[in-house]
Amino acid sequence: MLRQSLVRLIHSRSSLLCLQLSVGTAKRRALSTAQNTGKGLDLTWQLLAGGAIAGGSTYIAHHYGYLGGSKSGGHHDDDGHHHQKGDASKSASTVEPVLVKGLPESVPFLIVGGGTAAFAASRAIRSNDPKARVLLISAENHYPYMRPPLSKELWYSGSEVKKEFTFKQWNGREKSIFFEHEEFYLPLEQFESAPNGGITVVKCQRVVKIDATDRKAFLENGQIISYGKCLIATGGEPKNLQVFENVAPEIENRVILYRNVDDFKRLNELFSKSKSITIIGGGLLGSELACALADKSRRAKAKVQLNQLMPEQGVLERILPQYLSNWCSKKVMEEGVNLIPSATVKDVQLNNNQLALSLTNGETLKTDYAIVAVGLNPNVELAETSSLEVDDTLGGYRVNAELEVRSNLWVAGDAACFYDQKLGRRRVEHHDHAVVSGRLAGENMTGAGKPYWHQSMFWSDLGTEVGFEAIGVIDSSLPTFGVFAKNGAEASEGFREPQEDDKYKKGVIFYQRNNTVVGIVLWNLYNNMHIARRVLNDGVQNQDLNEVAKLFALYPSEVEEDEHGTAGAVGAVAEQTTDAAAEQ
Repeated sequence: MLRQSLVRLIHSRSSLLCLQLSVGTAKRRALSTAQNTGKGLDLTWQLLAGGAIAGGSTYIAHHYGYLGGSKSGGHHDDDGHHHQKGDASKSASTVEPVLVKGLPESVPFLIVGGGTAAFAASRAIRSNDPKARVLLISAENHYPYMRPPLSKELWYSGSEVKKEFTFKQWNGREKSIFFEHEEFYLPLEQFESAPNGGITVVKCQRVVKIDATDRKAFLENGQIISYGKCLIATGGEPKNLQVFENVAPEIENRVILYRNVDDFKRLNELFSKSKSITIIGGGLLGSELACALADKSRRAKAKVQLNQLMPEQGVLERILPQYLSNWCSKKVMEEGVNLIPSATVKDVQLNNNQLALSLTNGETLKTDYAIVAVGLNPNVELAETSSLEVDDTLGGYRVNAELEVRSNLWVAGDAACFYDQKLGRRRVEHHDHAVVSGRLAGENMTGAGKPYWHQSMFWSDLGTEVGFEAIGVIDSSLPTFGVFAKNGAEASEGFREPQEDDKYKKGVIFYQRNNTVVGIVLWNLYNNMHIARRVLNDGVQNQDLNEVAKLFALYPSEVEEDEHGTAGAVGAVAEQTTDAAAEQ
């Protein structure tokens, strides 16, 4: 009975305890399983000792059994911050919820979320109204930070990760993942009195309902805030695999739904103690992590077996044409990753302190930890309680071109399903979109009334030699046309099928829908994104894409030497490839 009461205590609402469990959703489901099965007492005591932290103080209830168990879930602010899902209908019978001391009853600008879009919006509001008071309500226990380095630069920053989570940029300068230092933010107690306003972040709290008519936000702890303008920037939550749901705690404790800075810290700590790590997912996040961990293993001489498991035939197969996916798969294996394509996990057991993953290809894969990177679900928890519309096809709150979902209520970032004037209705999960949509929402909250027309981009790095930037609709099911620079002095004339020995050092891939270019990948080709945006905005249609490719810096204006010292002809016809499978 005591064990179950302790589990219920830890499993209760996040605003009470602000549990920052490094395993995220997986561990919370483990606690739910422990409660139902009566197992996992050791894990329960461990979590009780180290988990319940709110505002820097530990909160331990003196009465057991005051909260009923509930099925857990979670959400992330933009940039991937993971938070526990609570049940707004529950109330503590003997222990009062933790209230935020000094929380204002009314604010001019309220932002629900504490990630990239939320931060961008707050800066935009302050830019247009220098004395504005902006309040961010975040379920995260961190100040706003950027997520891309969690699968890229931070892993290449050496063996020691500093407290500030700094990494080296391409220019050699160090940068923190946090947008601003703590001193930048206005303390809550000064929110209403500071003469020049500021940005205040209330951490470890959740908004569970918004009344758009009366302009009120209801917190999980029962407090209510009236607002003038409000932005929802709640981001998304990482998807899990059904095989990992409702399993024993000792199994779930070895599964990480990778998304936030706490996941990075835990994986970084576990890396040196592991002999084998398996990354599940062949998309951007999974492939970046696989290459980054393989590089870390090589540099640290740790001899960690890195596996990457995916249902597709190769990495990035859903976004890259088949020939380029095949080539990237070889590069990932060259980085030291054991690639396991065309396979998924159908069962999991724990044998000798290792996960035994039974695969659909008939094999059993033993690994210390499984990192799940299989996509994102937009967090739309407020839709039901707040009567907000969700797009049935794409997910996310359905907003207009100005990112408004109701009067004086906007949505930005991962959770927004917006109307793209060029490409139709879309939902985008990239950092650049979170920045720009958040900024536009902030401007519109101060009266700008601007439509969202920006074509957001994303970038990816596979190891230290392969990188690309992309914009628009990047979908391998569309017909594609690739133009790649030739490595030697000679250049091929006309079309030809890709060769196995192609190196694809630099190129442009066009994605077409109804003979119109709707997406562009710049392969190892940088500082050309402004050209790609122009091509998309112009709606290039039924044109010779080889000629369009000449707009990009595939070749220098004068003769340059290739890696072998051989001069290449200026203006030579580029090596061209087409994805035959996509054109059939």
